[in-house]
Amino acid sequence: MYQTNSPIPINSKPVVAHDGESVHRADPNNSHVKVESEGSNGSPYANTLMTGSKKLQDELEKTGTKMRQHEDNLKFLKAQRNQLDDAILDLQVSLGKSLPSGTSNSEDGDSSIGRSEEETVEQILKHEKSAAGIVCKLKSHDGVQISNPTVTQELLGVVAMLGKVDDDNLSRLFSEYLGLQTMIAIVCKTYDGIKSLETYDLEGLVNKFAGLYALGASVGRTLEGRFRVICLENLRPYAGEIVANDPKRRLDIPKPRLPSGDIPAGFLGFAVNMVHVDKTHLFCLTSDGCGLRETLFYNLFSRLQVYKTRAEMLLAITCITDGAVSLDGGMIRTNGVFSLGSREELSVRFPIYSPKDRLPEKYYELENQLKQRKWEKERIQEDIRREQALLDQEKYNYQLRKQDFLKFLADTSSVITQHQLQTAVQDRLTPR
Repeated sequence: MYQTNSPIPINSKPVVAHDGESVHRADPNNSHVKVESEGSNGSPYANTLMTGSKKLQDELEKTGTKMRQHEDNLKFLKAQRNQLDDAILDLQVSLGKSLPSGTSNSEDGDSSIGRSEEETVEQILKHEKSAAGIVCKLKSHDGVQISNPTVTQELLGVVAMLGKVDDDNLSRLFSEYLGLQTMIAIVCKTYDGIKSLETYDLEGLVNKFAGLYALGASVGRTLEGRFRVICLENLRPYAGEIVANDPKRRLDIPKPRLPSGDIPAGFLGFAVNMVHVDKTHLFCLTSDGCGLRETLFYNLFSRLQVYKTRAEMLLAITCITDGAVSLDGGMIRTNGVFSLGSREELSVRFPIYSPKDRLPEKYYELENQLKQRKWEKERIQEDIRREQALLDQEKYNYQLRKQDFLKFLADTSSVITQHQLQTAVQDRLTPR
């Protein structure tokens, strides 16, 4: 606890003059200090003195109480942080033990995934004057000098590179449903990242020598036209539950039901849960601890249903709320809005996810727990910094109030001494 050097306790009683006399608080700007004579304890002046003393002591005690509260909060938060440090260390040890011998901690452990991603990057780079092309170039140029690091710190990447699907058919289907402009949209964590991408001059025109334009020039690419950017912190995340004990953190969305109460025939699941999110983006990307599935992909797909065939999809139309697609090319965008005709072949598609040589499920579960604990520790560190700042402020306030109280005591003591001297002189001069 915070200890003061003053011998005056916080809960000391109000100062009252002895020998039946009351005193005023000394006013250094007023040389005419009136002092009531003996028997005037109930005078307004005596009451004012006692009220002033009580008020100063109450303020001092109140500040001391606040200090103790902040100290208790800090003690509790630091204890929590220490517990998290122990948990993080234990999880790191368990994570290492869960790796099979000879397994490298690489992205899904399958080189075929890398080839699929390279193909997607190649298709994005063909859009030469696009923002997505610049971002992909930046990802492969580690040595680029960046004047504003916020640009790259807040950039997660391009939508097409932030998820994978099980097969080429789903890749074509989901990519067509989203459309090219969404597939090559850029994703940022916060609005600060959005602001760093583009600046304007005094006339409101785009500054082509700053932000993403300058970064494009540094890697030999120009940027023209409009480009779409998605800000995670401004998206409304999925408000429901996550599937219990699921290392991939799939959303626990209730299955559609026909009026009879049965699940429609041919229903395969929800598109948002069929996207494989990179393990580094599963959660803790926003200040609320949400990952890409609850934010980006839920906002892109919502509760888009996936069916085996178009015929089965149409039979389930009464329980389709946010659109549906079928593996044979059927597509309902929203209630009453159908996409007919031949499939549109998009060049930019999601990479294919391969389960070959993947790490055991236990590994992903432990890794998710580790990321969660680290995120919790970051939140506690912020709370500790805030509580420490509040405590420092209260300590400063305490010193100021203590000085006021000591000055009050000194002033009243001076008045009492002066009154006693005046009384003694008057007694000597008064005829007996």
